[in-house]
Amino acid sequence: MADKKDSIKIIAQNKKARHEYFILETYECGIELAGTEVKSIRQGKVNLADSYAGINRGEVWIKGMNISPFEQGNIFNRDPLRERRLLMHKREILKLSQRIKEDGLSLVPLKVYLKGSLVKVELALVKGKKLYDKRESIAQRDAKRNMDRAVRNSMKY
Repeated sequence: MADKKDSIKIIAQNKKARHEYFILETYECGIELAGTEVKSIRQGKVNLADSYAGINRGEVWIKGMNISPFEQGNIFNRDPLRERRLLMHKREILKLSQRIKEDGLSLVPLKVYLKGSLVKVELALVKGKKLYDKRESIAQRDAKRNMDRAVRNSMKY
């Protein structure tokens, strides 16, 4: 049976990022939050749609991530769109900053999840797709769906 510490509950995913970018590497990192933000995340009130991450003065910051205010939070609520610091090892941050500067890559959050009682963010090092790449991935997905459907229908008889 899975340990309570290792249980993962996905809160929000950035499906648009998988369509818009090639994902080269992923990293798991913690996030610095206020108490009411954690309560709001546990309720599932997170939006990653237009969020991205950047490195500033040796720290990784996530921008554009919307955490809706907690209803019972009153004066303790923070700005829903404020920048939040991501918690990573220093050598990982240095490696990422080198890749971003040299290769012209970007950092995009893919999902927010609870790992045990901790809130984690899956951060991806990505490269932008061209329009023809997007069309190709849509065509591949449709072809796979059609093949699976044909196999499933042929197994019935």
